[in-house]
Amino acid sequence: MSATTAKSANLTGIARRRRPDRGGDPVKQKWGNPFTYLVALLFIAACIAPVLFIVLGGFRTNSQFTTDPSGLPSPWSVGNYTDVLSTQTFWGQFANSIAVGLASTAGIVVLGLMVSFVIARYEFKFKGAMYSLFAAGLMFPLVIAITPLYIMIKNLGLIDNLLGIIIPQIAFGLPTTVIILVPFLKAIPKELEEAASIDGTSRLGFFFRMVIPLSTPGVVTVSILGFLGSWNNYLLPLYVLNSQANYTLPLGVQALSASQYSQDTAKILAFTSLAMLPALIFFSIFEKKIVGGLTGAVKG
Repeated sequence: MSATTAKSANLTGIARRRRPDRGGDPVKQKWGNPFTYLVALLFIAACIAPVLFIVLGGFRTNSQFTTDPSGLPSPWSVGNYTDVLSTQTFWGQFANSIAVGLASTAGIVVLGLMVSFVIARYEFKFKGAMYSLFAAGLMFPLVIAITPLYIMIKNLGLIDNLLGIIIPQIAFGLPTTVIILVPFLKAIPKELEEAASIDGTSRLGFFFRMVIPLSTPGVVTVSILGFLGSWNNYLLPLYVLNSQANYTLPLGVQALSASQYSQDTAKILAFTSLAMLPALIFFSIFEKKIVGGLTGAVKG
């Protein structure tokens, strides 16, 4: 009896040593190589420094730039920002950017989701070639196609028209959308589709009732990327838009720099800050969703 008790006590002691003590001190996190953090901090500083210079520059005056180009605002002046916000030109260009961004994002998501659903869920001839074609689109930047694209837009009569920006942006946004969404749609179990079919659900019903809700992380990711890409697009509007009434905010910054305010550095920086502020806020809010959507696409 004593031997059995001793053996039980010994096994209990081993189990306790192997079992993590949940109530004890938390496990210390390993920080890794300090050089890695140093390099990361240098990259972060290189990215943040220009943004801070632009934002803080809007609170300065031109005389401050003359005396101390890299100094802090002293005193702080909000006049540049209020002057920009009080102009109708800024709000008109802001509205154009919003309209182009929302329309481009809607087209990218709707068409990309439908194409990705077909590639991911159905077997047909040249399926691999179609997917490879979209993958190759990632290596085909807009700057290479700008000349033939301009000729095509001109032949369609879309010069100085917001549609001349929206349609090409949808086309160039589809490759990224398809590459991200196909893994999400492939991960949906086929048993779920079979069960829905047995219950009398059509293919379109399955698409709208099951596929779209289950692929929400990927849809959110491509929506954010599409909107940010449209908001920051400068090259295509530069070629397509002629009248200032149709300018988007990136063109508005360029036009202000070439206008009578070309020497007003503080006002130009204030305009630039306000132009990029919505994109920065938008990205900061949905940053985790972007990372989560891309992670899900890689796992799929």
